[in-house]
Amino acid sequence: MAKKSSVRKTPVKSARGPLAPRRSSEARVAAILKALDEAYPDAECALDYRTPWELLVATILSAQCTDVRVNMVTPELFKRFPTPAAMTKATQSDLEALIKTTGFFRNKAKSILGAAKKITGDFGGKVPETLAELITIPGAARKTANVVLGVSFGKAEGVVVDTHVFRIARRLELAKGDTPQKVEQELMRVLPRDHWIRFSHQIIHHGRKVCLARNPKCRECALETLCRSKDKTWES
Repeated sequence: MAKKSSVRKTPVKSARGPLAPRRSSEARVAAILKALDEAYPDAECALDYRTPWELLVATILSAQCTDVRVNMVTPELFKRFPTPAAMTKATQSDLEALIKTTGFFRNKAKSILGAAKKITGDFGGKVPETLAELITIPGAARKTANVVLGVSFGKAEGVVVDTHVFRIARRLELAKGDTPQKVEQELMRVLPRDHWIRFSHQIIHHGRKVCLARNPKCRECALETLCRSKDKTWES
């Protein structure tokens, strides 16, 4: 099962005023990555899984749904259909009943069935380990493929950009793009490749606990002295 991240709880207060001073881009990126490593040294995927197949399915289910909810649904789902081959024997209605609480359950059930059939028929029952192959699987767009590649296989082919990464990358001025695809391309240019995988995990944890969409907890933020976002707040 995936481990949960330990988060530094010591508040980080700023003596620099409402906006942090500008630094050279390389020095600032290095400082951001150092602060993230110190605050979230053990950040990992929050989805529970045992195999690449289970991670793929869990990631498909996580669209527009919390990881906590997905983790409540998957134990029974994987107990009944533990492999792609087993999943091909499920019916659409079987899956819909099991995953209904994750939202958009009809489309998700269709994607999971399609993924099981694709993996069983074209990849010998094993989740492929390349981006080009993964994105041919129903339900596995680039973001999902990046999750599976990074978490299950340790391969940094891209940067996972979910809503937290999208928001915080722009707040930190690491990216300006107005779509996840554009933000990913910008992050791939400014981040060292050996940080691509853990950067996303760290930012996702940071976005859930500290850098909230509304009223971010800047007093508790390990990145506050590096952040120039205009919506910063120091309210508790």
